[in-house]
Amino acid sequence: MSTVGATVPMADMTASQPAAERRARRRMLPLVAPAVGVLLVWMIVPLVLTLWFSVQRYNLLNPALHGFAGIENYQYLVTDPDFWASLVNTLVLVGAVLVVTVGGGTLLAVLFDQPFAGKGIARVLAISPFFVMPTVSALVWKNLMLHPIYGIAGFLWRLVGLSPVDWFATFPLASVIAIVSWEWLPFALLILLTAVQSLDHSQIEAARLDGASFVQQFRYIMLPHLSRAISVVIMIETIFLLTVFAEIFVTTSGGPGNATTNLAFLIYARALLQFDVGGASAGGMVAIVLANIVAFFLVRSIGRRMDI
Repeated sequence: MSTVGATVPMADMTASQPAAERRARRRMLPLVAPAVGVLLVWMIVPLVLTLWFSVQRYNLLNPALHGFAGIENYQYLVTDPDFWASLVNTLVLVGAVLVVTVGGGTLLAVLFDQPFAGKGIARVLAISPFFVMPTVSALVWKNLMLHPIYGIAGFLWRLVGLSPVDWFATFPLASVIAIVSWEWLPFALLILLTAVQSLDHSQIEAARLDGASFVQQFRYIMLPHLSRAISVVIMIETIFLLTVFAEIFVTTSGGPGNATTNLAFLIYARALLQFDVGGASAGGMVAIVLANIVAFFLVRSIGRRMDI
C-alpha cells in the first residue's frame, strides 16, 4: 500500500514536468520574439529578393529587357566557362588555406606550448595578423612584400642575383592563398593553442617515461586531443573562406583572365561590372546552396565528434 501511494505522486510529478516546461516556454516567447523576428527579417528578406531577381530578366544597362526569365539565368550561369573556373578556384583556395592554417596552426600551437625565452612577445606577433583588415593585408602584401620592384621579395631576389618575380602575374592564385593564409593562421593558432593547453600533461609525462618519442606523443596523444578543435577551425574558416573577396579585388581583380576569380568575385563582376542583376542573383543562389551543403556536413561531423 505504501509503495502504491508513493508511486502515484511521483507519476503526477513526472506528468506535470512537460506542462511546466511548456508554460515556461510560453512565458519566454515574448522575450525572444523581437530578436528572432529581426533575425528572420534580416535573413529571409534578402534571400527572397535574391531568389526573385534570379528568375527575372534584370539588366541595369537595358531597362527595356525585363520580365520573368524562369531558369534562363541559371542555364546561362552553368554553361558559362567562367562559372566553373570560379568554382574550381573557390575550392582550391578554401582547400589550400585550410591545409596551411590547420597544419601550421597545429605545429605553432605545440611550439608555443613549450617554454622558451620571449614566448609572450612571440605569441602577440603570431596573433597580430588576425586583427589586420583584409583590404590592408592585401595592400601590404601587394606593395610591400611581393612587388617585383619595391617589395621585400624583389629585394631578396636581387640580393642573391636572381631576377625578381611578379608574383601576382606569374603565380596569382598562390599569391592570394598566401595572403589569406597569413590572415587566418592566427585564428587557427588561437583555437588550437587553447586546446593544447587544456591537455592533461601527465599523459605526456607518462608517455615520455615509457620512451615515446616526440612524434609518437604528437601522433597518439596530442593529435587525437586536438581533433575537435581542428573540426571547429575547419568549419568556421570554410564558411568565411567561401566569401573571400577583398584580397582578390585589391590584388588581382580576378585576373589574369579568370585565374583568381572565385564565386564571390564572379557574382560581384556580374552585378557591378556587367550590371546583370539577374545573372548575379542566380550566382548568389548557387553560392548559398553550396555554403549550406558544406555547413551541413561540417556541423554533422563536429556533432559526431562531440558525441565521442
